[in-house]
Amino acid sequence: MPFIAPTHLIISPQLRLALGEIELTAIRAQGAGGQKVNKTSSAVQLRFDVGASSLPEDVKARLLERSDRRISADGVIVIKAQQHRRQEQNLDAALERLRLLIAAAEPAPRVRRATRPSKAAKRRRTDEKTRRGRIKTLRASIDD
Repeated sequence: MPFIAPTHLIISPQLRLALGEIELTAIRAQGAGGQKVNKTSSAVQLRFDVGASSLPEDVKARLLERSDRRISADGVIVIKAQQHRRQEQNLDAALERLRLLIAAAEPAPRVRRATRPSKAAKRRRTDEKTRRGRIKTLRASIDD
């Protein structure tokens, strides 16, 4: 369950998001449930515009680069939570999913440094290739 300060959703110790930037709508849940599910709006749809948010620019860019079906072409994250019977639980679930999505985009990717195999590794590789070649040669049929 996400920790929600009165006015902010805390993503990490360094990053928090104002709840005013998140648009929350109560909608009717889909699926089985009979009359109760047809007359109550217990599901929650969350909309968050990444471009217009107060997130740091690098986090916005990494978030928009992600290939996630919840992020529309306009840069709006749409999350629908309907697994719980209570609207408050669905609200918490939707906010937690948003928090996890943003938290995954927060850290900068590590820079890859190109490496090369050592001489010993190259030698081991060629020795193994030679050994395998000898074994295959010994498998060949002997002509009389």
